[in-house]
Amino acid sequence: MAPLSTQLIHLCAALLLLLAFAMLAQRRVANLVGLFAAQGLILAACAAVVAASTGQTELYESAALTLLLKVLVLPWVLRLLIRRLDAQWDTETLLRIPTMQIVGILLVMFAFVLAQPISRYAGALTRGTLGIALAVVFLALLMMIVRRTAIAQVIGFLAMENGLLFAATSATYGMPMVVELGIGLDVLVGVFVLGIFFFQIREQFDSLELRHLENLKDE
Repeated sequence: MAPLSTQLIHLCAALLLLLAFAMLAQRRVANLVGLFAAQGLILAACAAVVAASTGQTELYESAALTLLLKVLVLPWVLRLLIRRLDAQWDTETLLRIPTMQIVGILLVMFAFVLAQPISRYAGALTRGTLGIALAVVFLALLMMIVRRTAIAQVIGFLAMENGLLFAATSATYGMPMVVELGIGLDVLVGVFVLGIFFFQIREQFDSLELRHLENLKDE
């Protein structure tokens, strides 16, 4: 792969990591959707760069699919849910924002340590991006753990899938198109199902905090 393409993918990796940290610090749910859409745009650009440098034309289709689902369709669905449910803010978290950032830094260090044995036998590009991809996954998982509202946790799940997609694109030069299409459609259907689930929670408890689900278990 050309040095310029490698540098562009490393830039995409750094931007994805910065956006993951921005998600941890963001309390406004609508802004979380915007950050998720920005991650999708970076993933589409990364797939296009890999396609141009390796000559795999199917990755252009992957970039177009990522652009359609993660930048246009899913953010539109999430914003529609936020407006309908009036869930603009995620005011309560299990950890304070500075504490979350410190934990996030520790997770990034752990991700690079975890990726070291794998990337040791891989190419230069994989050595530079696999650790960041794992870090994005861990940061998204942290966001799912510390957030209390259901929509914020769904965005965390989608961000975690972004990290996995980036690992597939940058480390293995893309997954088969049929696999990516199936994953994308599964995620889209899952968001629609969760949207119906959110409406049920809101109708019964007048809130989207997941602690109310404990009442259903007691009943």
